[in-house]
Amino acid sequence: MPFSKLGLTDALLKALAEQKYIQPYPIQQQAIPAILEGKDILGIAQTGSGKTASFVLPILQQLQAGISTKNRHVRALVVVPTRELAIQVNDVFTTLGANLPTPIKTMAVYGGVSINPQMIGLQGVEVLVATPGRLLELISTSAVSLSAIKILVLDEADKMLNLGFKEEMTKIFGLLPKNRQNLLFSATLSDDLNNINRNLLRNPVVIKVEEEIQNLDLIKQFAYLISEEKKGPLLRYIIKQHKIKQVLIFTSSVHRADAVALKLSQNGIDAFAIHSKKSQEARNQALDFFKTGKVKVLVATDLMARGIDIKFLPYVINYELPRSPKDYIHRIGRTGRAESSGEAISIISPEEEHHFKVIQKKMGKRATMIDGNTINLKGY
Repeated sequence: MPFSKLGLTDALLKALAEQKYIQPYPIQQQAIPAILEGKDILGIAQTGSGKTASFVLPILQQLQAGISTKNRHVRALVVVPTRELAIQVNDVFTTLGANLPTPIKTMAVYGGVSINPQMIGLQGVEVLVATPGRLLELISTSAVSLSAIKILVLDEADKMLNLGFKEEMTKIFGLLPKNRQNLLFSATLSDDLNNINRNLLRNPVVIKVEEEIQNLDLIKQFAYLISEEKKGPLLRYIIKQHKIKQVLIFTSSVHRADAVALKLSQNGIDAFAIHSKKSQEARNQALDFFKTGKVKVLVATDLMARGIDIKFLPYVINYELPRSPKDYIHRIGRTGRAESSGEAISIISPEEEHHFKVIQKKMGKRATMIDGNTINLKGY
């Protein structure tokens, strides 16, 4: 089914064509018509499933048909867990709304940067993408009002709950008008999220998109078995021997991300770490340098990687394994996108070997196993 069959306007179809959107993803096929009909949505889908465009497109179309409210009274609100995701979602609104007959001003607001420019920038904003804490700060200063909200989106609601935003989310719900459309997207459906679903959504259309298992066929998986103390030298060996020019490395903690990036830099491999303890400026710079090729290695925690969306990422390396097979699939799914092949490499210590076997069994795929102890790591 092409985008032209989903009820979108010519201006939006033109923007999709310019961005080389050929066929809608399954979640877009189901969500766009339902949202245009004004229905509430419960979408269970991973990052990379196409969900952002599935709500951006119909929101832009609906706001074209509506009447602007008074200044600082936004009409659509998208609440997200991280700064990186706020920027990413806002960019999609800007890109897909480029050809609209009546321009719609969108803006992303988040903590970690000065609030004053955001307060000034909210003049005339109709679509606001916000992290919970900064949104409440802006409301408290009367920089923005939620009383005219027509559409509310909770994007990656599971992560907001995991990050402890439940109290902030409850406060935000209390400031919204009762008569509105609600769109809730999450990778999982926990008990806490089920409570929000029951209290927030009215007869929602439930859309569940399976994880991108099909992408795994495009990903070559390798696993090196080696002792914990030799992981660092092996990582440097892999990057240099494979002549890797762009790789996303996953660690399980902020501390380890910093340590890995530092060691790589000290050994002549340009690397930046990106995590919640870094300043917003540092995170933006790291992401920009990585996307533009100025830095070949980005070391990230699982949470921060949610804001990283690169179509042709050739390599992903698991320096440490995630806790669950789902997180492993999400990690390696960062490569093998847009019909391009990719490689996922895991560095496994003896303590992690059993856990990796569980991950492979759950995934239904086997990685090519390599004994790292047979590799000469002298000089690395």
